[in-house]
Amino acid sequence: MSDVYFKLVNTPVGKTAAQSLGLPSPAPLKRLKRVDQPFVEGNVLIGAGANARAAAVLGRILGASPAALYHATGVDSLSESAGSGNKARPFDLAGNSDTRFSALVFDASGLQKPEQLRAVYDFFHPSIRKLTANGRVVVIGQDPHTCRKAPQAAAQRALEGFVRAVAKETGKKGSTANLLWIAPNAESQLESSVRFFLSPRSAYVSGQAVRIGKAGDAPATNPVAPLAGKVALVTGASRGIGAAIVQTLARDGASIIGVDLPAALQELKAVTAPLKGKALACDISDTKAPQLIADFIAKESGGVDLVIHNAGITRDKTLGKMPEHFWDTTIAVNLTAGQLIDDELKQRELIRDNGRIVCISSISGIAGNFGQTNYACAKSGVIGYVEAMARQLKNGITINAVAPGFIETDMTAAMPFTVREAGRRMNSLSQGGLPVDVAEAIAWYCNPASAGVNGNIVRVCGQSLLGK
Repeated sequence: MSDVYFKLVNTPVGKTAAQSLGLPSPAPLKRLKRVDQPFVEGNVLIGAGANARAAAVLGRILGASPAALYHATGVDSLSESAGSGNKARPFDLAGNSDTRFSALVFDASGLQKPEQLRAVYDFFHPSIRKLTANGRVVVIGQDPHTCRKAPQAAAQRALEGFVRAVAKETGKKGSTANLLWIAPNAESQLESSVRFFLSPRSAYVSGQAVRIGKAGDAPATNPVAPLAGKVALVTGASRGIGAAIVQTLARDGASIIGVDLPAALQELKAVTAPLKGKALACDISDTKAPQLIADFIAKESGGVDLVIHNAGITRDKTLGKMPEHFWDTTIAVNLTAGQLIDDELKQRELIRDNGRIVCISSISGIAGNFGQTNYACAKSGVIGYVEAMARQLKNGITINAVAPGFIETDMTAAMPFTVREAGRRMNSLSQGGLPVDVAEAIAWYCNPASAGVNGNIVRVCGQSLLGK
């Protein structure tokens, strides 16, 4: 459904009226236009605090882009910014330059005590006003769970609150801010995440903290088609977010096996056939579904690399009025079915080494939602499942989840007007997301270079004001 308010406030008259009335004025978000589009363009400013561990890696990653690189100078606390390499020209933060930046990237991974957080202020205080519309802020820190001393953990955890606040301050311009926490000696695993969070692919992901661990060397891939040769299983693939996932993974080179209800088979074929994908009619809550899906995979491809548990339903009622079949069906489809499918695929060794499992949670599973005790219960259970399985999977297989917020789909279009408008505006970007925003985050998880990204729950919600 078209967002009439969004269109109105992006006209000269509408923008003036919104400003005079103190109403939100959401900025148009820049999303990926073409598959070979650079992950970042324009000017990028790099900064680093004391004991920086990732500056050189950041310089190498950004040096592969067409962006003009600069490193911060003029402040003693930022002296290690020059470690980003020779491609980054010095930029005096104390100067009066009118240079604008499409991205601000700061390496705080070496901060060992709260006093050193002053470097964060020294870098961002003069530069944040130079961030362009649809700009990107990315901060690199060390995962607090890996810090041996309390002052270091305090300094590193402080970055989360800082980044979330920056995301709220910059969101009105369509800009985002995100935090990448790396484990010790995991700097080499940064590339896929830095590329994603600096790119238009992450347009609706903001205020998030991602943990990145150590992993083996990433195989060389074609950046235009990083999933070439991979086989992806996508449930609930006939429309909405599922169809966007299918199209995005196929765009990145994957072969598709789409699954949906028998009643949706024609819609499913309409999505998969143009991409030369396979369609399987199956109710995933049926007790025979895991075996049926596994048999189909074994016959058609001999195995699968990417498993995307997208299928989901809502059966909303307040708890006191909820019939038991609403509860049972919602738990079965949204939580239990994915686990049973994974069990069958693992038992039959149909998930290939270095595979990716991605589940769909929801902000309802994080913050709860009126009339959705069943749905919130199931989606919170997905988070528990992902976090536990991330510690158990072997052979390079990872598992992560996305938690969408308000996404423009047929389901949200059917909401009452006031509820729909509240859902759209109650985030830092003041607008709903698109199905492709969820799909892009899933494609990032699925990238062969994302081996260090495991056990994460990333919200695709424009930094919803609900939850954390």
